[in-house]
Amino acid sequence: MNDKTTFSSGALSKTTIYILLTVGSLLMMLPFVWMLISSFMSQHELTSVNPRIFWPSVFRFDNYTEAMRVAPFDRYFFNSFIVAILGTIGELITTILAAYAFSHMKFWGRDVVFAILLGTMMVPSEVMLIPNFITISNLGWVDTYMALIVPWLASVFSIFLLRQFFLGIPIQLSYAAKVDGCSDFKFLWYVMVPLAKPALITITLLTTIASWNAFLWPLIVTNAHEMRTVPVGLAMFRGEAGSFYGLLMAASVLAVLPIFILYLIMQKHIVAAISRSGIKG
Repeated sequence: MNDKTTFSSGALSKTTIYILLTVGSLLMMLPFVWMLISSFMSQHELTSVNPRIFWPSVFRFDNYTEAMRVAPFDRYFFNSFIVAILGTIGELITTILAAYAFSHMKFWGRDVVFAILLGTMMVPSEVMLIPNFITISNLGWVDTYMALIVPWLASVFSIFLLRQFFLGIPIQLSYAAKVDGCSDFKFLWYVMVPLAKPALITITLLTTIASWNAFLWPLIVTNAHEMRTVPVGLAMFRGEAGSFYGLLMAASVLAVLPIFILYLIMQKHIVAAISRSGIKG
């Protein structure tokens, strides 16, 4: 009887958890579903006070073509792709080198420097906006790709994540490689990097998403139309489109779609890397 009671209570608790997770997922998805549906609706349907209008009578695909005509989203997408790709590549390079140094190389003050780097994560990014902008302005980089990319070529969080992953790789591999005459760089490139593929994919994905969604910094360092990224262009599009909510929703779908597809393809690597990196601390 006790075993049956335990089994029943366990099954009930699991069912409750699944129901709560399902409801939470649906609530999280609701704004995105409404954004997608609204992008196909007419202005009259979106501004109607009739609560029964929640589905377009006719799917208006011209909202997307009109949104592309009103604002140069092709240029915005190009800028975002450039910033995301080059920024991600640059951050991967600095992250791999720094994480290897802090995990497998011994030098004076290593732990102190790493602790100081971790301490910078407690400083809000908004605090650094003015000093960073002054630096960028003095370098003459305003309205350039350099301003959008260079300040974010290193990430303490990415270094910490990859360092934790590197610490889970046996140090004996390094000793064996050095006995065979392998240099630190060759060991890093041919052994550590392939083993750390899940963590690197996670860093790539998180960095790309952050670069694509960045709004405040691109807004500050860009003034020209042709240098706007997608989030900034979308915010400016609100004034250009006025109260035409169908166009706003269509433009929002276009902005979200690329990064949403990327996340769906790569999401399993996030779980794998974060679960492994959290084993050692």
